[in-house]
Amino acid sequence: MPTRSETLARAASLRAIFDAQGAVLVEPPILQPADTLLDLYGEDIRARAYVTSDALRGEQMLRPDFTVPVVQMHMAHGAEPARYTYSGEVFRRQEHDPNRANEYIQVGFEVFDRADPAAADAEVFALIAEAMQGLPVRPVTGDIGVLMAAVQGLDTSPARKQALMRHIWRPRRFRALLDRYAGRTFVPAGRKALLAKTEVEISAPMVGLRSQAEIEARVAALREDAKTAPISAQQVDLFEALLEVKETLPNALSRLRDLAVDMPAIGDAVARVAARADAMRARGIDTDALLFEASHGRSSMEYYDGFVFAFRAASRPDLPSIASGGRYDALTRRLGQGDEIPAVGGVMRPGLMLELEAGQ
Repeated sequence: MPTRSETLARAASLRAIFDAQGAVLVEPPILQPADTLLDLYGEDIRARAYVTSDALRGEQMLRPDFTVPVVQMHMAHGAEPARYTYSGEVFRRQEHDPNRANEYIQVGFEVFDRADPAAADAEVFALIAEAMQGLPVRPVTGDIGVLMAAVQGLDTSPARKQALMRHIWRPRRFRALLDRYAGRTFVPAGRKALLAKTEVEISAPMVGLRSQAEIEARVAALREDAKTAPISAQQVDLFEALLEVKETLPNALSRLRDLAVDMPAIGDAVARVAARADAMRARGIDTDALLFEASHGRSSMEYYDGFVFAFRAASRPDLPSIASGGRYDALTRRLGQGDEIPAVGGVMRPGLMLELEAGQ
């Protein structure tokens, strides 16, 4: 295993790549306000982050990543366009796999530039690909924006679309919802009985966090959902075909264009994938050999809403991604208090890079 000093030295050399592009060095605090992260991810983030608190500042989290604090900083007082770089520890709870690190060094690069999003995507990817040269890794790309567009194009209620959008990053929950909305699963007997009643009856003491009004609103939403027609089998089949796209980028684009004939809602998103491919070729990336997976990025941080990528160790499937990143335009809207700017970034793990080199 590499020592801490070796990892820090590699981190400094990686950061120099971005320094050369004019990136400004930033160092967000290790302790981050929990309310922002909870607002973004909900209570699920507690299972992945270390939470602490004090009397003055309330709940805090040990920094689970750099992107959120960098976006907050930029949206508060950053100039346009802007490029930032950083390195330091991030902390992730590991309750199921003791072999995965719960603290490690991360080096990153973030670009805020509204002039040409496709070119910015290609810039971030190409610079990280340069840093990965010589390592036994294989890149994979995807685009969450294509899946989001497909959800918005479904012929169903806004409430169902909202629920599916919320669970895009949770593949099992998403699959269960899609099957339920398509009428492919049985309605539990308890729910049937509840919906058959004309009034909500609450005989047990109110000991939970939900009020009676919230419970009644939830039951009303379930009743409204029960009236909604199932999503058609054709639309579900098309969505499943989209999720299964996993080919080299040119072939994937051809398949996506074919699907767009029957799924016109994804047309603009597919055009963005094509524009990015052109920008990557202009940067010297061999897109003919670059893998595109429509489902890639669905287990990443939930702020990605467009281009996503990762570099995986070819001979070490047990390792997490050596580098990863993506586009998060919507996050700038959430944290910008009315302002927004297209943004894309990526991170690398110098400790894992050294570990791979030692094993070659």
